[in-house]
Amino acid sequence: MALFRSRPRFAGRSRVLALGVAITCTLLLAGCGGAASGPPTLIWYQNPDNGGQAEIAEQCAKASGGAYRVTMQVLPKDATQQREQLVRRLAAKDSSIDIMSLDVVYTAEFANAGFLRPFTPEETARLREGKLDAPMKTGYWRDVLYAAPLKSNAQLLWYRKAAARAAGVDPTAPDFTWDKMLAAAESQGKKISEQGARYEGYMVWVNALVQSGGGQIVTNLEAGADAIPALNSPAGLKAAQIIGDLARSPSAPADLATAQEEQARATFQTDAGMFMLNWPYVLAAAREAVTEGSLDAAVVDDIGWARYPRVDAGLPSAPPLGGSNLAIGAFSRYPVQAAALVECATALDKVTQYMIDEGEPSSYAASYDDPRVLAKYPNAGLIRESINEGGPRPITPYYVDVSGSVINTWHSPESVTAPQTPAHTDVFMAEVLSGRRLL
Repeated sequence: MALFRSRPRFAGRSRVLALGVAITCTLLLAGCGGAASGPPTLIWYQNPDNGGQAEIAEQCAKASGGAYRVTMQVLPKDATQQREQLVRRLAAKDSSIDIMSLDVVYTAEFANAGFLRPFTPEETARLREGKLDAPMKTGYWRDVLYAAPLKSNAQLLWYRKAAARAAGVDPTAPDFTWDKMLAAAESQGKKISEQGARYEGYMVWVNALVQSGGGQIVTNLEAGADAIPALNSPAGLKAAQIIGDLARSPSAPADLATAQEEQARATFQTDAGMFMLNWPYVLAAAREAVTEGSLDAAVVDDIGWARYPRVDAGLPSAPPLGGSNLAIGAFSRYPVQAAALVECATALDKVTQYMIDEGEPSSYAASYDDPRVLAKYPNAGLIRESINEGGPRPITPYYVDVSGSVINTWHSPESVTAPQTPAHTDVFMAEVLSGRRLL
């Protein structure tokens, strides 16, 4: 997600997790005890998963023919905490960070600060081959590639088929909008699940609405602190209207202001659930719940999926784009070997297998034609389309300030009004970017 989501482990992954831990311990001992003349040990700071990145590291180390070993260091679950740990180390010019799994929203900040080693034009050409455009763009800053997609993601619209039929709506229709969705849910006395807590997931929602309405949260991004807040616009006003209308309606879950991904999923799977905006993992999670006996199979059979709803019937939506990229630390003592590891780890076969094992969508178009992926993801084509046409959050070295300004001024969802909230945010954000206000 972009951001890391707390989610249940799926069946069969405990073995891989144990394998990843074993690999880490073995490689760490080899790195500490090996002779100075032996191959270098690359340290990969990864976001948490169920062992998939450690497995990729082992495969790449073996395929290198002894050119390098790999040690895994696991970062915190929360994307903000991941950033803080990496920033502290890189600001101190920590040479132990050879490779890092970096949330897509932080590439510009880290690159602008001189924390990342840029890829050469030759490496860039190889890393781009076969990948979808939208995930690749998250790895660039000032037209230079600093991070290569390991996994991508995009939110979908999930709906309960029976309730949609009863309301007489087709969520897969090209002109299905947020306004139609709210009217349908209210007509059936049902709920719309979203992430409205005071965290990055709420920024995902606001940004998707603004981009789907043809606008941007902030413009002139390469100007850094001089970027121009742009929420007080038709797109920003419509986004505020949608959030406020939902939050103050009977179709808002009681926990909307504190809900993250898993809370939204729990509401959607109850009898009151009708619509949900969430990442592709939710289908596999629901199936696993059936296997465990905690969810009725009839609920899974009743789940449908569609592209992220439109804000304006005449404009295609911009599904929220998430994911994680691999970047090389600027102070790494082994940049050549690190670049080779990134190329190996982000190769088509590795990324496709990671999608199958970890439930994290691929950045490669070809992955979605793989029979193994199609067997696990009946909505594979929709996921690929949503990622390729997804809307990234603002690519700016001041992303933390931009996101923090939005989250602070748009929370709680019930308090959001148009035009007051967008206008207030623009003033607030301008003061934060200029250093006149602290978050």
